[in-house]
Order: sequence, then structure tokens, then C-alpha cells
Amino acid sequence: MPWKNTESRYSTMTIALHWLMLVLLAVVYACIEFRGIFPKGSGGRTLIVEAHFMLGLTVFALVWLRLFARAQGVAPKILPTPPHWQRLLSTLMHWALYLFMIAMPILGWLTTSAKGHQVMFYGLDLPLLLAENKPLAKQLQGWHELLGTVGYWLIGLHALAGLYHHYVMRDNTLQRMWRKRGQA
Repeated sequence: MPWKNTESRYSTMTIALHWLMLVLLAVVYACIEFRGIFPKGSGGRTLIVEAHFMLGLTVFALVWLRLFARAQGVAPKILPTPPHWQRLLSTLMHWALYLFMIAMPILGWLTTSAKGHQVMFYGLDLPLLLAENKPLAKQLQGWHELLGTVGYWLIGLHALAGLYHHYVMRDNTLQRMWRKRGQA
């Protein structure tokens, strides 16, 4: 699977990671939004919350792979070239998304640790990052939830920008992140 971008499109690895992480983020959000369908203390609620933790940490691991792939070369050119202010906003948005995908799992892990609970990651008990501290856990959880709301906006604006470029600007922004026609 090629790691390097070309001048016209992102690498297969970057494209696969982009769409995989979108699906993972959607499931992470769905897990936490739908946990309320199970009563507190039930096995179903525990399972859905643990899935939230595990998939959130999966995003955390994959974002480093994304950053590595990004460092392997420059982003493909957008044609026609957008104005400078759009390129600047695009750069800021991408770095905000990367920061979000790094900060959210760390805040979640810190929150869980401060509550005195272990985090499971594919069968492994991860170490507590903090000693149990319920007031700190509540504060960290507030930050985690606030950043989660910010994440909805970041992801939504990122998607809208891609659609705007594709359907209004009619440039190749979105096409650079799709597989080539005829590929399996």
C-alpha cells in the first residue's frame, strides 16, 4: 500500500486511514450518544462505554500513522488553486482535527483514570494515568465533553468544506481523497 502522495492524489494509505477514521469517529460518537438506552450498571451499558474507550484509543493510535503518512510528502495540489485565505483555513482545520484526535482520547483516558477505573484496549488493561481523584475526574470529563462538542463542529465543517469545493468551487479537493475509478 503506497505511503507517498502524488501531485494529483493522496496515497492509498492516507485515503484508507481517512475514511476508516471517519467511520471509527462516527462509532465512537454513536457509542456515547446511545449509551443511555441501557440502564446504568447494565452489561449493555458497560459494553458500549468500553467500546467508546477502545475505539477512541484506536483513533489515537491511527492518528499517529496518519501524521507519519502526511510527513512522507506534501499534500496533492488543489486545482484550480484556491485563494490564500482558503488554503490557510484548510491548514488550520486539518491541524485542529489532528489535535482533536490526539487530545480527546488522552482526556478520556485521564478522566477514566481519575475516576479510578481501568481502560481496556483490545483485552489489555491500560495503566491508570492518574491516581483516583473524583473532583479532577469531573473537571476532566467536562473538558472531554466540551471538546467532543467542538469535534462535531470540526468534523461537520470539514465535510461541508469538502462538499463546497466539490459542488460549488468544482475543484479537485474531494477527488484527491477518493480512490481512483476502477480500483477495487
